Amino acid sequence: MTIIRQTIKHAITTSVLAVSLLSFNALATSPAHPSGLNQNMITSQTYGSSNYQAHEDSKMFPAPAEGMEQHILTLPPLDDEDNYMVEIQIGQTKMVDCNKHGLLGELIQESVKGWGYQFYRVNQINDGPSTMMACLDIAKKEAFLQIPGNLKIRYDSRLPEVFYLPQGSEIRYRVWRVESIFNISKLSSNQ
Repeated sequence: MTIIRQTIKHAITTSVLAVSLLSFNALATSPAHPSGLNQNMITSQTYGSSNYQAHEDSKMFPAPAEGMEQHILTLPPLDDEDNYMVEIQIGQTKMVDCNKHGLLGELIQESVKGWGYQFYRVNQINDGPSTMMACLDIAKKEAFLQIPGNLKIRYDSRLPEVFYLPQGSEIRYRVWRVESIFNISKLSSNQ
């Protein structure tokens, strides 16, 4: 009887492990927009100091300073927003040669005084490291270069996500949706 229990317990453990390994490879995917696949769900607006407009949902955030741009990402309401995240990349599109190029910049999280709402700031973006290959006659091409790291934030449609970046910068973003369920790891009481 003990051998049968151990065999059943081993089979269950093996099945749980197999399911865990399979679900690990598909933790999150970008969700389809309600009106079709691969359509942008997020609305973005960009303002400089000369064309800044305060909107009702973002009026508590500071206006962009000279030489900076305010990027506002508005997220539509979704069912069960705890199952979604927004991935953010910050950088610039530049002409590059065959070398690998990067940018330098520090993303700082701040809060609006008196409100407690969070926003993000990059004060300066500079050319970063690159490889030093001889590219000879290879033509330059346009490419998006990003500052180090990706930002992943909780999906929350109640407030916009606000960023202050140097002029000429870009934000790239995408929405992720959880596809897998939580698995449990705990000490069995039978051991």
